[in-house]
Amino acid sequence: MRTGDEYIEGLKEKRKNIYMGGEILGHYECPGTEILKLTFDIARLDEYKHLATAVSHLDGSTINRFCHINQNPEDLMAKQEMTRLESRLVGGCIARCMGIDAMNTLSVITYNCDQAYGTEYHQRFLAFLKDFQERDLVGCCAQTDVKGHRLRRPSEQTDPDLYLRVVEKRSDGIVVRGAKAHNSYAPLADEIIVMPTRFLRQNESDWAVAFAVPSDHPGVKLVCRGASYRDRLPDFAGLCSGKGEIESLTIFDDVFVPWDRVFLCGETEFGGQMALLFSLFHRHSYTGCKPAMTDVILGTAALVAEWSGIEHEDHVGSKLAELISTGELVYGCGIAAAVKSTKMPSGTQVPNIVYCNVARRHAGLSLYHEYQILAEIAGGLPATLPYDDEMASEEVGALLRKYLKRVYEVSPEDIYRLYAWVSDYTCSSVAGVYQYAGVHGGGSPIMEEIAILRTYDVEEKKQLAKWLAGIEKPPVDLI
Repeated sequence: MRTGDEYIEGLKEKRKNIYMGGEILGHYECPGTEILKLTFDIARLDEYKHLATAVSHLDGSTINRFCHINQNPEDLMAKQEMTRLESRLVGGCIARCMGIDAMNTLSVITYNCDQAYGTEYHQRFLAFLKDFQERDLVGCCAQTDVKGHRLRRPSEQTDPDLYLRVVEKRSDGIVVRGAKAHNSYAPLADEIIVMPTRFLRQNESDWAVAFAVPSDHPGVKLVCRGASYRDRLPDFAGLCSGKGEIESLTIFDDVFVPWDRVFLCGETEFGGQMALLFSLFHRHSYTGCKPAMTDVILGTAALVAEWSGIEHEDHVGSKLAELISTGELVYGCGIAAAVKSTKMPSGTQVPNIVYCNVARRHAGLSLYHEYQILAEIAGGLPATLPYDDEMASEEVGALLRKYLKRVYEVSPEDIYRLYAWVSDYTCSSVAGVYQYAGVHGGGSPIMEEIAILRTYDVEEKKQLAKWLAGIEKPPVDLI
């Protein structure tokens, strides 16, 4: 396994293909490196190894859990717990879930496609996986196409490149063209793993493609925007101050992909299955990171209430109980999804569809209300808090300390630090990104509703109603 420093050194070796703010940047210059670095360093700490490492099913070696293919329900639960732990430590997205969720998806679909068509995708995947684990790589899933006209299918677009597609097949590989949107932390990934975003018809085989390329591969252009928590003076800096995240519109400008890195090419029915399965794995990841976000909001709101002297007020207790219920319901559904998981023919453990989608839907619908609770308890100060420079000023600093005072036992400096954190978490550029991501990441609530209704056995419940109403007799005398 790599150290965090070795990971950063690897980024420095990549060619510059990051387009952001009018500059072409190197991968190591992008915000978010500290977050990825944590995922390497925490795996080396004895107290966290039981969560952050796993045993490879390929060769029995110890690997970072973010490189592991889940083999049983315990793997799914360990990954969920690890994600919650690490997301708490960085105050948000831990960044590596997209890659390993994509790898688990490929492990299932490549095997199934080989069984149906006699293709060689699974052996290619296993070779890629072995290298991925040995070098402790970071993956990024590029799934969401830009889509163009939303009511038109890939084959119906005026510009066929608005869904990524194969434009040429050669003896040594394929050439692809298109763009993938909303690729979180793509510049900080070693590998970009591409897969379809929707179900495809038989005449849409050019769009049924999955592959992996290095993030600095020729022809790959990452057009990015980043967001960061505010930089703060050392006296007022918190754990996340100055740290940030980055998103990419990843453009594939006639990119050549050798065959050994192609994991689907033309098998349309498996394109749709791949899209759904990645969403499922990623929604299970959300049952770890979303409760972590709730933990952050809960702890911050509770501390604000305590230091404002209102922690025993009934309305505060009610709001905190609501936050606890939201976070633990989502987390509990994740545990249920692992316990009720299914082992696929490839050997990969797949979480339960209904529990994953119920959890992700609940998280998405609750997200803004959670921020509302924090805003209600904290009041307006996070939006109007003076700058650090004034707090440190000889002329007005003492006055600010006087007028920012809350409960007697807490220093005005700590009051300021707390409200600076609330301000960063709710009013900064990162705050806006996390709020949107909390709704749309892994699929918007409407997508979870579709998945729930398509997979839940409503007919069985209707049959129950017939028994209870006396319309039909149950198979046995129950009462």
